Amino acid sequence: MSGGLLKPEKDFSKDADKLIPEAEQLAKTDVQGAIDKLLGLEKQARQSTDLPTTSRILVAIITISKNSSDWNLLNDQVLLLSKKHGQLKQAITRMVQTVMEFLDETPNMDTKLSVIQTLRTVTEGKIFVEVERARVTRILSQIKKSQGDINAAADILCELQVETFGSMTRREKTEFILEQVALCIERGDWTQATVLSRKINKRYFARKPKKSAEEIEKLKKEAEENEKTRGPDEAPMEVDDDVTDLKLRYYEQQIILANHDYKYLEVCKHYREVLDTDSVQDNPEQLRAVLARIVYYVVLSPYDNEQSDLLHRIQQDPRLSVVAVESRLVKLFTVPELMRWPIVAKQFGPHLCNTDVFSAEPSQSADDQPHTRWQDLRKRVIEHNVRVVAKYYTRIQMGRLTQLLDLTEEETEKYISQLVTSKTIYAKIDRPAQLVNFAKPRDADDVLNEWSSDMKSLLGLLERIDHLITKEEMMARILPTREKAKVR
Repeated sequence: MSGGLLKPEKDFSKDADKLIPEAEQLAKTDVQGAIDKLLGLEKQARQSTDLPTTSRILVAIITISKNSSDWNLLNDQVLLLSKKHGQLKQAITRMVQTVMEFLDETPNMDTKLSVIQTLRTVTEGKIFVEVERARVTRILSQIKKSQGDINAAADILCELQVETFGSMTRREKTEFILEQVALCIERGDWTQATVLSRKINKRYFARKPKKSAEEIEKLKKEAEENEKTRGPDEAPMEVDDDVTDLKLRYYEQQIILANHDYKYLEVCKHYREVLDTDSVQDNPEQLRAVLARIVYYVVLSPYDNEQSDLLHRIQQDPRLSVVAVESRLVKLFTVPELMRWPIVAKQFGPHLCNTDVFSAEPSQSADDQPHTRWQDLRKRVIEHNVRVVAKYYTRIQMGRLTQLLDLTEEETEKYISQLVTSKTIYAKIDRPAQLVNFAKPRDADDVLNEWSSDMKSLLGLLERIDHLITKEEMMARILPTREKAKVR
């Protein structure tokens, strides 16, 4: 029987008004007797589909059990009342919500865990209390986390598929998923953290509150009242509030995930999303920090069309003037000129290694990301230099190339091979002759097409010259005739 869908056959509200105070008075001396007294009226109200009275009696029974400090009795009554034949859904929901309010009053952790387990048993498999089950599960997960059992906390919380809950607001869903991702990151389950983070739609963070802070607070209060009275099949009331805090948490997690896999371009894009947040733009310190990291990660990204386009757009950003050192670093990568790594390390090394992004010295940790990023920066500088040489030279001696790149012959071959493999440049190394050829050979079709194009251009020019000569000859014939006419 679904609460709220059928009209009550009989109204027992007056009987409840009289019986509940009597039961509360009797509970001071005989708790079980008071509960038995209420159960009789509960049965009548339930069978008559009198939802308000049934809800009141259920709340009264569990309140009496709680006030008696017999938490085992409370657990037993919750299980018993939820299993009653034809129990009304909204009455169960109201009972579960009330018991959740008692969790902070439990005398010890064992009692609290027993009540939580009872609530999870009652709400299991019931869609109309899926939100309550999710909230209780979240509390249990937080308890496990506080006890140091991260694996158990993550397993408990990640079993919830909150994205399918139609009775939960988008904000609460997002908070749940962010907490799931945080627990997975904390225990090192990077794959599951990535999968869970994809459940969040980034367009949700683009929403801007259309109401004032006072109006939003008023709507929040209305939403809380609506949560207590809405039916099991009704959608929750959405509040168009500010989601900046969720946006920053989301992109902070995305940066951690992308950094773990050394996806520098993704990290740069995430920092650009953070930069577009009002709270960051209004804070000069945060603005400088985010801009600096955008520069670091875009120059760390492997070269391709997307990286090159993003690099030039960042270089043209007027806000980059607040980070002078990073602005000079970006400019070096946008100008087709050689930049010697020893000079770059000397000029920018002390500043870059002062941050948590780079470290010139390796640490003892297994995952030494700052030092790895420092080595990747050197690699990007060398790759930039190889592209510059390939642009200005068609052929160069290996000795001269190693001198320009400040590398050994083996390292030079390695970097050239990597760039050729990624199809960034074309190169062939002639080891016996110690030559590197950057000119891409052309087949017969390309040569003939170029020759045909050149001939067509040449014939066009000759035709143009012939036309101009003819024009001059005609003008030369006309001028004497005009002069004779003037004399006459």
